[in-house]
Amino acid sequence: MSCRTLADRIDALLPQTQCTKCGYDGCRPYADAIAGSAAPINRCPPGGEEGIAALAALLGVPALPLDRARGEPGPLLVARIDESHCIGCTLCIQACPVDAIVGANKHMHTVLDDWCTGCDLCVAPCPVDCIEMVPAGRAWAAQDAAISRERHRAHLARAARLAADNARLMAPEAPEAPAEPAAPAADSGNEERKRSAIESALARARARRNATQP
Repeated sequence: MSCRTLADRIDALLPQTQCTKCGYDGCRPYADAIAGSAAPINRCPPGGEEGIAALAALLGVPALPLDRARGEPGPLLVARIDESHCIGCTLCIQACPVDAIVGANKHMHTVLDDWCTGCDLCVAPCPVDCIEMVPAGRAWAAQDAAISRERHRAHLARAARLAADNARLMAPEAPEAPAEPAAPAADSGNEERKRSAIESALARARARRNATQP
């Protein structure tokens, strides 16, 4: 028996481009919203009319026209970086939901075409406008969607770890534990009586020992 939830089954029909054009932070949040009746089924431009039809069949609801305010469907595009103008700011790397851009700070970046989902989230953050979307020359397949889903999960997990690490580094140091209160000073009178009793006991012991000696 399948243990998949309704949201799981909806997510399986979404293209996993993680483009956020639906208004949610990725395909899974959109799937959760559809499953909870919080969002309509027609907000995914990459899925197009076919995607809407598949969702309608799954949910047993009428198909809706694609909400073109969210974007236009079309062939798969991929990001292309003009490496001669790239300044290595890393903003596009941070924006990519599937880690399809590689590079380092102040070093040229490049896009892994086979990983790029065509989401275009890297375009707007680029401060020198050196990224454009170009035809991929291939179709987006079910295998691409499955791989993209896993890459997006890995991306989110790593981002969460980095956020937690930064939070720990920025957290104020815990205050030092208060020092144990000093033990109260011994009563000088008690100490004096104790010394006197010890000296008296020693004196009596010496006297008894002397009395037994020849």
